[in-house]
Amino acid sequence: MRGLEGSLWRVGHGRQIELGRRSVIMAIINVTPDSFSDGGRFETVDAAVEQALRAVSEGAGIIDIGGESTRPNAAAVSPSEEQARVLPVIEALRGRTQALISIDTYRAETARLAVGAGAHIVNDVFGLQKEPDIADIAAATGAGLCIMHTGRDRAKLPDVIADQVHFLKRSLAIAAAAGVNSDRIVLDPGFGFAKETAEENLELMARFSELSRFGLPLLAGTSRKRFLGAVTGREAADRDSATAVTSALLRLQGAAVFRVHNVAINRDALDIADAMLNARKEFERKRPT
Repeated sequence: MRGLEGSLWRVGHGRQIELGRRSVIMAIINVTPDSFSDGGRFETVDAAVEQALRAVSEGAGIIDIGGESTRPNAAAVSPSEEQARVLPVIEALRGRTQALISIDTYRAETARLAVGAGAHIVNDVFGLQKEPDIADIAAATGAGLCIMHTGRDRAKLPDVIADQVHFLKRSLAIAAAAGVNSDRIVLDPGFGFAKETAEENLELMARFSELSRFGLPLLAGTSRKRFLGAVTGREAADRDSATAVTSALLRLQGAAVFRVHNVAINRDALDIADAMLNARKEFERKRPT
């Protein structure tokens, strides 16, 4: 299982974070009116900053700032509106926390401005394939990259892992051509992004460890997703317990970073998973050969 011995994710502004020994939480801060479970709660700079600092106090190592909802059928916003939402939050957080700051965007210009404002990571939900210039920005600035798989706006292969490989190989080729070093990349299989059924998402969970073939750290983003509601019958705001279960299960399959809304409950679940993995490692170290 990749990552248990520890590896460094090198990100912007000369920073790095260790992945593997302890799971890392990326807290979701949506500066939007219409995100699927928390739209409108953190629209103001003060509210977003307060929530981000609360998330850090609860155990988040990364704050992911987004200015446009990526839920299905969400209304698009202009680049200027997106930037007006996120840049003041990044600038305000830059001097108030040592946590890493991530910008959740698929727009190259927003990524450039966000990194200039203090963001360390660019989290692209279109995996560099909507605006490939994001890769050039990452290469030029040294920003970390989250490259996410999506099935939106294209035909998918029928096998869930084959489609991951098909898409992510293209994304990684774009990153390599731009000169992005592999130690700046984390991959996200994109739970819920054009995975339309609970069955497809559950199969992706069940086969998550197969993504270790890329040799790169993996991010899991199941938080409050619709497939959890299909299994539990709960509405989005009541899916944090289900999210924490999936986080622990995916930790056991090799995920290193977890993008969540509720940091505290996921931190507890992941601490238990980390402790179990460490106990297994210690047992295997001591076991006679």
